[in-house]
Amino acid sequence: MSNLVFDESSSNREASRGYAWWFSGDTFEKAAAEERRPHRHTFTHRMISHPGRLTIIYFLLLVVVSTTMLLLPPSTPKTETTSFSTALFTAVSALSTCGISIVNSTTHWTTFGQAVLLVSVQMGGLGVMTFASMIALAVNHHMKATQRLLTASELGTTKLSEIRGVLAVVVTTTFVIESITFFALFPGLLHVNKGDWGKTGWEALFFAVMSYNNAGFTPDGAGLHVNDWAVGMPIMLSAFCGTLGFPVLLNLMRCARNHTPPRRWSLHTKVTLAMTFLIVAASLTWFLLVEWDNPFLFRDADVETRLRHAVVAAVMPRSSGFDLSWVPQVSEATKVFMSAVMFVGGGSTSTAGGIRVTTFAVILLVCRASFTGHKDVTAFRKRIHTNVAMTAVSITTTCLMLVLAASVGLMLVSGATLSNALFDACSAFGLGGYSVGVAREDNPAALAILAVTMVVGRLGPMTIAYSISRPRALEAVRYPTEPLVVG
Repeated sequence: MSNLVFDESSSNREASRGYAWWFSGDTFEKAAAEERRPHRHTFTHRMISHPGRLTIIYFLLLVVVSTTMLLLPPSTPKTETTSFSTALFTAVSALSTCGISIVNSTTHWTTFGQAVLLVSVQMGGLGVMTFASMIALAVNHHMKATQRLLTASELGTTKLSEIRGVLAVVVTTTFVIESITFFALFPGLLHVNKGDWGKTGWEALFFAVMSYNNAGFTPDGAGLHVNDWAVGMPIMLSAFCGTLGFPVLLNLMRCARNHTPPRRWSLHTKVTLAMTFLIVAASLTWFLLVEWDNPFLFRDADVETRLRHAVVAAVMPRSSGFDLSWVPQVSEATKVFMSAVMFVGGGSTSTAGGIRVTTFAVILLVCRASFTGHKDVTAFRKRIHTNVAMTAVSITTTCLMLVLAASVGLMLVSGATLSNALFDACSAFGLGGYSVGVAREDNPAALAILAVTMVVGRLGPMTIAYSISRPRALEAVRYPTEPLVVG
């Protein structure tokens, strides 16, 4: 099956939503014949034929390597010591692109330690599934059908023949945006560092990688430089691009090249952009209304300063944990609101976490269809498939149960209040990078709970579910229906 070249019939492409080969009897016959060959059932073959499991193993191996590197003496100054729990939590936080830091990244880590964080974030930001797919390509030359299926879902393409090209474009796009961010940051950081070119180059590279990958680690302890827009604005714009996701970026680039008007953009792009701007606008409005007179944040501050902080609060908490100093000072209501925003997260297959904005949008569209008595779930004059709606409901329910369980666990092991425990749990799951003090170096139990939550937030419930069971054949028997009272 690994040597098959899949092609889609033009007559079946629309009906199969890009997976016409899946319904080919010839494909199943060849797959069954290959499965009967004993010499194919090696360890490598089993891992490649189970891409979800391969992805998890790959991620865990990266955690082991990063943790080991952070425990090495060159990673910390002679005056600092790193415990195993601190190194493990930091490695998971970096690889998941969450960015929650329980130590001062500037003083606790040397340049070598910061370089380990930078590489770890880059590996996680490019996507565990992307690297796992590259491993499969290198070992097997031609992808397994199951590997192609999961990779297509991860990268947001439904045409299997495009996957290799998409992987190349994903890597290229990542480095191009990070390069643009680097050069945009350099003049502002050079002014901040008073002409120190070496320090400026390292900080520009560090911020460029961290901002696009939506990780909140900082090299200088200054956070987002919210009072210096020459630095703060490129960071925010890069982080915003990172939350959109590769499918949206690719679609926008193709449409711009072909001069395609917005009305002909893909449905995924329209829904992602609409929901993203809606959440940013809601966050900006909330922060201006609720926190405008917060004495801990804006004591003697002018209007311009308040607006700057409001913009940061609207854009960054969805996935980027820069500038943490103001977060513990917000009101309890704002903590709950920010928890909900982080739970939703960013775009599908982006460097952000959460249930994703498209999942949340589908949930809202399902509610709208139900309340208005419509049978079909529609958006922008397009009908959303029933399987997509069921997947959205399943993901939201599963992730909500995970976050609630993590919140209760944090309350038990740390004595935190519900709002603080919920905030840190949603930040870990949504890869927000913020903390209100629940994640502490002296509480390994809380760190373990948050680390597991970050792993699930990075890998995603769909990947973990796929690692447990493969897609099965269509149901041969359908049982009769009977009314059930709900609500």
